Amino acid sequence: MNQQFNLTDYMQDLGKQAKQAARQLASLSTQQKNHALQCIYDALQANKTEILSENQHDVEQGQAKDLEAALLDRLALNDSRFAGMLQGLQDVITLPDPIGEITDMTYRPSGIQLGKMRVPLGVVGMIYESRPNVTLEAAALAIKSGNAIILRGGSEALRSNQAIAKSIQHGLAQANLPQQAVQVIATTDREAVGQLVTLSDYVDVIIPRGGKSLIERISREARIPVIKHLDGICHVFVEKQADLDKAVAIALNAKTHRYGVCNAMETLLIDQAIAKDFLPKILPLYQDKGVELRGCEQVQALVKASNLNIEIIAATAEDWATEYLAPILSIKMVSGIDEAIEHINHYGSHHTDAIVTENYSLARQFLAQVDSSSVMINASTRFADGFEYGLGAEIGISTDKFHVRGPVGLEGLTSQKWIVFGNGEIRN
Repeated sequence: MNQQFNLTDYMQDLGKQAKQAARQLASLSTQQKNHALQCIYDALQANKTEILSENQHDVEQGQAKDLEAALLDRLALNDSRFAGMLQGLQDVITLPDPIGEITDMTYRPSGIQLGKMRVPLGVVGMIYESRPNVTLEAAALAIKSGNAIILRGGSEALRSNQAIAKSIQHGLAQANLPQQAVQVIATTDREAVGQLVTLSDYVDVIIPRGGKSLIERISREARIPVIKHLDGICHVFVEKQADLDKAVAIALNAKTHRYGVCNAMETLLIDQAIAKDFLPKILPLYQDKGVELRGCEQVQALVKASNLNIEIIAATAEDWATEYLAPILSIKMVSGIDEAIEHINHYGSHHTDAIVTENYSLARQFLAQVDSSSVMINASTRFADGFEYGLGAEIGISTDKFHVRGPVGLEGLTSQKWIVFGNGEIRN
C-alpha cells in the first residue's frame, strides 16, 4: 500500500463492489454456480506450487516471530491438506443448492397461497485467523449459497490467503462472474476490521472465526448482525454405566486427534463410581502422548493411592474455563450426571459436549439439559465439524442461538422470505 492509500475509501469500495456482485450471484442457477466452483478448482490445481510456496513463506515468518505451535499447525499447508481443500470444494459442488427452495406452502381462508422461499443473506464479512484453507471454504460456501464475501485473514497468513484468492478470482473470471464476489482485504491494518464490521450499508452479516479476544472485539464493535463462535471448551463425561473400552477410545481421540482445534476436548469429567477403574486405563495413554494433566484433588488423591507413576498438576478454577488448544487436559471427578451437567453449563462455551454411557435414560437427560450447539452420546467431540455432519466445508461453528447454531454450512448462509400466490384476491 502506498502513502496515498486511504483505508476508508478502500473499505467502502470493497463494500460497494461486493454489494453489486451479490445481486448478480443471487440470480444464478445451480449449474452456473457449480461451473464457477469447478473453474476455481481447476485454477487452484494449476497454481498449487505457488500457493504452497507462499504458505511456506508465511510459516517461516511465523516461526521467526515465535508463533505458538497450535497457530503454526493451523497455518501450515502441505500436499495432504491441499488435497483436503480441493476435496472440500468438490463436496460443496455436489451439495444440494438451498437457494430458491420453497417450503411450508399452505392456503389461507382468503384464497391466497402462502409459503417461504430460501434466499441468500447478501454480503458476508468474515474475519479469521491462521487457517488459509478457510479462505477457500468460506468462498465456496458463499458462492454456492449466492452470497458475495469479503474476507479478512490474519496477518500471519497474508501471502497464503492472497495466493488462494488469486486462484478463486481467476476461476470466477473464467466463469464470467464478477471477481468482486470474493475479495480478500489486502492490508494488515487492524483498523480494516473495525471498518468492515461497521459497513452496514453494504455488509449483511459478520462471521468472526478466531481467538476469544477477536470475537469479543467484533461483538463489541459491530453494527451488523454477528454469527459468532466463542472458545471451544469441550467436555467428555464418562458416566458410571459407560463401556470403558468405548470411553478410552473416545476420551483419547477427543483430546489427542488434533490439539489446536475448537472441537478438541479440554476437560474430562469422570463419575467417581468408576474413576478407580477408568483412570489407570486412560492416564498412561495421555502420558505416552505427552499430554500435561491437571486434576482436581480427588483425581490427584486417587492417582497417588493407585501408585500410578503419573504427574497430575493441581487444577484451578481457571483451568475449567480455559481452552488450551494444546496438549493439556483438565480432569475432574464428579458425583454423577447432575454435577457433570452443572459443571458443563457453568464452565463450558456451549460448543460441543459428550457423554459416554450405556444408560439410555441418562443419555436422554444429558441431551436435554446440556446447553451446547452439539451434544453427543458415545462419540468423540471431534465429530463436531461441517464435513463430518455432511455439510461439506463449513464457514465456522456458531455458539449463538440465533440465527444458526453449530457448524455453519450452506443453509446457515441463507434466510427465508415469505411468498404469496394469489388470483386477484383483495383484503376485505
